[in-house]
Amino acid sequence: QVQLAESGGGLVQAGGSLRLSCAASGRTFGNYAMAWFRQAPGKDREFVAAISRSSTNILYADSVKGRFTISRDNTKNTVWLQMNGLKPDDTAVYYCAAGARISVATLSRHREYDYWGQGTQVTVSS
Repeated sequence: QVQLAESGGGLVQAGGSLRLSCAASGRTFGNYAMAWFRQAPGKDREFVAAISRSSTNILYADSVKGRFTISRDNTKNTVWLQMNGLKPDDTAVYYCAAGARISVATLSRHREYDYWGQGTQVTVSS
């Protein structure tokens, strides 16, 4: 079992920045690919970014490419999402996810992830 806890959400003006953190506890963090997804009211859960176990492979949604950066530190059991140039369309609840059987081809597929955090709200005002 892996427990995930997100933090760092909040209210920010358009163009601002936030850094989300996801702290993992339980089984060996380095065995899991990690990802961030988001869900806005009335919309489906959307892939944001993912990083493989050793950080070799990183994938971003087109909508955040060039603005968001995902990173991890396996010694700290933590994954981060640095969000710059935030837009009102980025407003959503952001979820951290961990997957033990994720391949490069499945990094963006939310159904492939085994564990999820409770989410942290990000609100971007115009």
